[in-house]
Amino acid sequence: MSDQTYLYIALALYFAGMIAIGVFAARNTKDHEDYMLAGRNLPPWAAALSAGASDMSGWLVMGLPGAIYVSGLIDAWIAVGLTIGAYLNWKFVAPRLRAYTEVSNNSITIPSFLENRLKDSSRLLRIVSSLIILVFFTLYINSGMVAGGVFFESSFGSNYHLGLALVAAVTLSYTLFGGFLGASLTDVAQGLMMMTALLVVPALAIVSLGGFAEMGPALAAAGPDHLQVFGGAAVTGGVLIGIISSLAWGLGYFGQPHIIVRFMALPSPQAATSARRIGMTWMALSMIGAVVCGLVGVAYFEQTGNSLDNPETVVLVMAQLLLHPLVAGFVLAAVLAAIMSTISSQLVVCSSALVEDLYKVVRRDAPSPRHLTVLGRACVLLVAVVAALMALVPNDTILGLVSFAWAGFGSAFGPIVLLSLFWRNLTHWGALAGMATGAVIVFTWGFLGTGIYELLPGFLGCLLVAVVVSKVTYLRNDNIDREFAETDELLAGDVKVES
Repeated sequence: MSDQTYLYIALALYFAGMIAIGVFAARNTKDHEDYMLAGRNLPPWAAALSAGASDMSGWLVMGLPGAIYVSGLIDAWIAVGLTIGAYLNWKFVAPRLRAYTEVSNNSITIPSFLENRLKDSSRLLRIVSSLIILVFFTLYINSGMVAGGVFFESSFGSNYHLGLALVAAVTLSYTLFGGFLGASLTDVAQGLMMMTALLVVPALAIVSLGGFAEMGPALAAAGPDHLQVFGGAAVTGGVLIGIISSLAWGLGYFGQPHIIVRFMALPSPQAATSARRIGMTWMALSMIGAVVCGLVGVAYFEQTGNSLDNPETVVLVMAQLLLHPLVAGFVLAAVLAAIMSTISSQLVVCSSALVEDLYKVVRRDAPSPRHLTVLGRACVLLVAVVAALMALVPNDTILGLVSFAWAGFGSAFGPIVLLSLFWRNLTHWGALAGMATGAVIVFTWGFLGTGIYELLPGFLGCLLVAVVVSKVTYLRNDNIDREFAETDELLAGDVKVES
């Protein structure tokens, strides 16, 4: 049996497993709320692993190792910033968002929560926030489609467009019918596969090099700066800007709808504690594995003389060179899992934005739950097709596409989510002005050529404008004060909100 056949067998088994999970989820999805939020009964372990897997995408197993392979440990500051941001998100945002969305009219999407929390009767806040979600998520899903095409092209010598089509088709097959539960359960399996691959591949590469003693000289021969956290140069203004920009990635966590929606699906606010411990353990191990993969890849290809045409495929190529073809096939499936887990989660959030936050707002009579579920599936299909068409001609790296979309959400939603949870004086006019400011900064900042990641000025601009406008437009609202206090009581475990 040829090596290629073994790879295809592993991939087929992986695809079959994901579809089987989707079928299981579809049978346990009974209504629209189940389709969008799994009935607010997602176990902590599932919420933790699915949040991690949907967060990292192809960036974890392709983008980050590729960046470390090219630039060395100076790009590991991204991993540091993300780990800090993820911890703060789980520690402070997760329990309060879970409680507040239940108190505030049982909101099941971020746009509906903002509308209910800020008592916006104009519906403008809900519409604008859902449009922002659609714009940036279409770009985000596009990055996943590109990663899928690159995966098949580099791993199987296949056509880029065929790979893109396969990734889109299989992801759709379990997301279309399984909804949020299907996306979350497949994310759990995919997250475990990703972590295992990122730990096994560098370990085997180190052994093949002859241990750490042989790895050092090989790294030094490839370039003396790979182990320098400041890039081997003096700490200049440019270096500091690069490090600050990398750390700023952590600010993006507070505004990522596909991540924080997992918090809303927990069975209780108190469940966030165990979910945080599980999620942060997974993240720390996976991040370390990804960084080590990039470094070991430099030494491995230097010592063996093998070529690597695309740095973002360092994990894929090492797996194929080091492992039995069947095992390598499962590692390749783990890379594909990273890509597909994010796409599926983002498709569900886009569907909720279209159905829950746009369609239901403009329709005068209340549609039936069955009608909403069918429409939600149609919207999943629509967004996937649009993103796939955009990915037919990729025009950026995977890391470049992800970083722009990440900045968009972090800047437009991050400060607004934090203020809505912890500052009762935020107004809907402040939220609207802040969102618009953050989004505009992200789209325009690159033209200034400062070298600073657009997330940082976008986040700060949104925060400043939201606070200033809220102070100008604030009027006391007894319902807002009551819900704010009720959320505190729910977090303390003193009351149970009836849904």
